[in-house]
Amino acid sequence: MSTALKIAIGSILIGTAVLCLKVFAWWITGSVALLSDALESTVNLATAFAALVAIQVAARPADANHPYGHHKAEYFSAVLEGVMIIIAALFILREAYDGLMNPRVMDAPLEGLLINGAATAINGMWAFVLVRQGRRLKSPALVADGKHLWTDVVTSAGVAVGVLLAVVTGWWILDPLMAGLVAVNILWSGSLVVKESLSGLMDEAVPDEVLTKLRDIISTHATGAVEAHDLRTRHAGSATFVEFHLVVPGEMSVFDAHEICDRVEAAVKQALPDVQITIHVEPEHKSKHTGIVVLD
Repeated sequence: MSTALKIAIGSILIGTAVLCLKVFAWWITGSVALLSDALESTVNLATAFAALVAIQVAARPADANHPYGHHKAEYFSAVLEGVMIIIAALFILREAYDGLMNPRVMDAPLEGLLINGAATAINGMWAFVLVRQGRRLKSPALVADGKHLWTDVVTSAGVAVGVLLAVVTGWWILDPLMAGLVAVNILWSGSLVVKESLSGLMDEAVPDEVLTKLRDIISTHATGAVEAHDLRTRHAGSATFVEFHLVVPGEMSVFDAHEICDRVEAAVKQALPDVQITIHVEPEHKSKHTGIVVLD
């Protein structure tokens, strides 16, 4: 079982525990704000299941129908997470509106806050693990899940402050008002998750620092070639796709040209382990004199 898969399963177990704690906190208090926090945790659990499925699909090897692999499955999961976050926010807005129209006194607010605080602490620690490991494993689904979980931590802290103020001041309308603010924050975070995921589905190029590294590797390891041009990149989950044209002297043998390609591929794969490279070899008269200069 891969590390990413183990982490995804861990998210389901932790999400279930946190949801139970938050539902209990809402049940003993009747707080609309704590209900909004619990509703967001139902989305956390659902998206953890979605991430698990996506990681399993993305790990499948390439086949006849999917020659480039199944890496983009994780982006679909991340988009689904964003959509579900937005749906949760709309439900919370509805509950907040009802609370504003009919504000009510909370029962056992301090006990509820303590229980909710414990759930928030668990979420905070796990969000850190998800984002850190997701970036290390180049897993968009885990990173999106971690970022979503972190918004839950932030909003839970805001909810706690709002509920505490309502208890201290006796202004019970602060409870649904805080729930409304939580919903707006969740809407914003959901839109960001969708935006980041769509960039992967649209074959966005690798970051500038990775592109610079690739150009340097080609320049220093393609000795014997004339230049490289039309460098194109894209990323899909943990995989990075690189392709470019390599110009060699017209009299160079196929064997020697292939040796240069092998040398460049080995260097790129050492820098980017999960990379797929396509090199198109061209004779010298195809030079554009605007690409990557190969160092002697």
